[in-house]
Amino acid sequence: MIDQDKIELIEEIKHLITIDGSAIDINPNYLEYFELEELEDIKKELLQKKEDSKTFSKNYVDELYEKLSK
Repeated sequence: MIDQDKIELIEEIKHLITIDGSAIDINPNYLEYFELEELEDIKKELLQKKEDSKTFSKNYVDELYEKLSK
């Protein structure tokens, strides 16, 4: 049986891997095979990728703005 912390982590991971906030189906049975520490690592990695993407997008938009402002 899955404990509450693991269930919450699985839900957070599901949310983090959505692109536009829409639901994505992951077989929860598959995620149950991960240990709590592994799920925490997956979550950290997804959060870092999300932050990297935001930084890249911001830099790209700033660069476009500068080019178009000239």
